[in-house]
Amino acid sequence: MARMTDSPPSRRQPPSTPRQPSALTAPRPTPDKDQIALLEPFERLGLDRIALVSTPAQADQACDALAGASAWGFDTESKPTFVQGEASDGPHIVQLATLERAWVFQLHDPGCRARVAELLALRGVTKAGFGLGDDTKRIQHKLGVQPADVLELNTVFRQRGYRKDMGVKGAVAVLFNRRFIKSKKAATSNWANARLSDAQLVYAANDAWAALRVFNALHLTA
Repeated sequence: MARMTDSPPSRRQPPSTPRQPSALTAPRPTPDKDQIALLEPFERLGLDRIALVSTPAQADQACDALAGASAWGFDTESKPTFVQGEASDGPHIVQLATLERAWVFQLHDPGCRARVAELLALRGVTKAGFGLGDDTKRIQHKLGVQPADVLELNTVFRQRGYRKDMGVKGAVAVLFNRRFIKSKKAATSNWANARLSDAQLVYAANDAWAALRVFNALHLTA
């Protein structure tokens, strides 16, 4: 007698039903520069909540403070290049932020670089930011690690129906109805300097901090 065997599970899928337009994926407008300019300023971290990290000992303290968070705001800065074909040797600083504080890591010291590499390679902590494609490539080249659990916030906005690329300014305007202030002078300053100015620290720290604020707001309204 032939032996009865269980038939393999069917691979046929039930017929799909037409998708209805979703409120999360319908095209949404992005405010332009003129509209953003009319908004009230977004709050910023002051120097009392920003730590400059340039030594292994300072990096160890930062690691301890960052350890309790499940997500960090993340960004980097590199010395600008002004000559065509000139390759950047950045990043020169890495910024990480919680909702309470931000840390600006300088990468001159080998020990400090090693601590930053460990932080960025740490799994289980989301590193949220904007325009991180170049940042992660430069980190791989300079620090020899692949940053783990990186979240490109522009991708989240795309999934929610915003067709225009969304940077931190647009995101803050959409989610908080506020104007995020970025200094062009600080943006194009020399981030490789051994001594960073207060303006550079405020600029760098708030880029990472605002990214985390956006990340939290997106999850609260998801």
